[in-house]
Amino acid sequence: MSLSALNTAMAGLKTTQAAIGIVSQNIANVGTTGYVKRSLDTVAQGPGNSGVALGTIDRVFDENSLKQLRLETSGASYTGMMADVRTQLDKLYGTPGTTSALDGVMNSFTLALQTLGAAPDSAPARSAVVAAASNLATKIGSIAEGVQSLRTATESQLSNDTSAASGLLSSIAQLNVKIAATSDDGSKVALLDQRDQALNSLSGYLDVQASVQRDGTVTVMTNSGMTLVDRASAASLSFDGRGTLGPEDSYSADPAQRGVGTITATTPGGGTIDLVASNAIRSGSLAAGIELRDTVLPQAQRQLDDLAAGLSRSLSDTSAVGTPASTTTGAGFDIDLTGLSAGNAITISLKDDKGAQRNLILVPSKLNPPAAVNRTDVADPLATIVPFTLESDPAKLGASIAAALGSSFTVTSNGTVGKEGAVRILTPANGTTTIQGISASVTQSKTADDVTNGKPQIPLFVDGGGQARLFTGSFDGGSQLTGFAQRIAVNPAVAAKTESLVKMSSSTPANDVSRPQYLHNALTTANRTFSAASGIGGISAPFTTSVQDFTQKIIDAQGAATATAQFLDEGQSIALATAQSRFAGTSGVKIDEEMSKLVGLQTAYTANARVLTAARDMLDTLLRI
Repeated sequence: MSLSALNTAMAGLKTTQAAIGIVSQNIANVGTTGYVKRSLDTVAQGPGNSGVALGTIDRVFDENSLKQLRLETSGASYTGMMADVRTQLDKLYGTPGTTSALDGVMNSFTLALQTLGAAPDSAPARSAVVAAASNLATKIGSIAEGVQSLRTATESQLSNDTSAASGLLSSIAQLNVKIAATSDDGSKVALLDQRDQALNSLSGYLDVQASVQRDGTVTVMTNSGMTLVDRASAASLSFDGRGTLGPEDSYSADPAQRGVGTITATTPGGGTIDLVASNAIRSGSLAAGIELRDTVLPQAQRQLDDLAAGLSRSLSDTSAVGTPASTTTGAGFDIDLTGLSAGNAITISLKDDKGAQRNLILVPSKLNPPAAVNRTDVADPLATIVPFTLESDPAKLGASIAAALGSSFTVTSNGTVGKEGAVRILTPANGTTTIQGISASVTQSKTADDVTNGKPQIPLFVDGGGQARLFTGSFDGGSQLTGFAQRIAVNPAVAAKTESLVKMSSSTPANDVSRPQYLHNALTTANRTFSAASGIGGISAPFTTSVQDFTQKIIDAQGAATATAQFLDEGQSIALATAQSRFAGTSGVKIDEEMSKLVGLQTAYTANARVLTAARDMLDTLLRI
């Protein structure tokens, strides 16, 4: 009987001592990142289960809580980066309403034009217009440069995050190997902690889910279903960054056309997958970086390009609108396209026999064959785009348009309408399509130096990339619109001859208000159509407003987007904190709970020790008999 009690006490003492070690380890790791609370399982043994033996050392955690924690970690990394970069973007425009903000600089320019209209013969007033125009061009350019700086920084961040994520994938695979080969419980749980911490860190870069296998290893996949780690094998991630980015640099699935870096996953077998093209990454900092670099910031650049283009062409172009024409051969429209330049798009509104409406956009080019047109650079992304070669002889304009439209339309020019450069376009005879209207924006000057063209329009703003040239929206040699915000400048010919802001020709009186008033109205009251790609008013249809109002709409849109991003980030931070609290509630070490366990274990240890003492005294007594 005494031997049985002695064995039981010895087993209890050993088990209690091991349990005290586990509790002490838990207490020592309070607050340690990645540490999961341990517990010791015991096994009853001996006659009548009178004894106890050591079982296994387990980690105490809820698998669902861990999955939720990783999901919220990915989300928080995504919203955090989006809010941070959007906040930086919003600051580029300045505080709305202040004189140094974009809207304030635009208002100063329109005010200078208004002042010139009141005193057109004032040299200081003319100089003030040039100075205000230069300040506005500089402001637009500096914001655009800031946008590209943010894109470049995002490109660099993508490179760093890709490298870090690839390193974590490799570490997880190596830990899988160690876990499968380790039989010691204490060592295994430590390795499991390291692997879970690596997975948690990985979830900050991209959305992942882990499936635990029977041997203790994990398979890691993205939420889109791509396998990144399979036991001991891990894909490696690489990023072919392009350094400093410009407005013309964009993502394309075609490597020959791509101007930015992409994330490539290389499988253990040597296969490669473009994770950006396959949309495999949907959350985390990598997803945020891709969206910012390829969508958010390019749209901000496009808004500035559209603003610069609208600013330039509202002052230099006239709006040509077709007038109804009816002949014995059909109905259509006459339109005066005198002075049409490459890039001065002609929009024909059509309605089919079922009532559906669409636009057909003719884009002139000086090249033969005509230059290709980027669909996103026209106002209507759903329109049918027809480029055509612009002949030097205005009398051939109708023939050029007719060749581009095909035999369905009847197009005549010059003598038929009675004015060189004017054309008549009739509704197709087959009756399936009806022309609803024709319009175009036609640049009135032939060159940047042509500032006294006898018309109120003047090329006050020009394309300052290299030699100053007219901005017409040309596609010859590439899209003139792309990056125009960085190149817009005050026309040197106007700056050198400020009286041209008033004098339309040599015979114009010095106090003529016609041109100053036209320029002011062109910015503040006349409506222009801005492209759907700018995102103002939606991305599926063009937006029509004045240039001054478009400036305000840009600031409002960026401010609203920033506020939304910050709101989402705050909400996601709360969700992450809740997930962390829930996980810590199960797996975290609570010092009071562990101290209570320690006191109980110490009591049990003392009790077992007393049993051993009693058994020893009994044996001693027996031996003395």
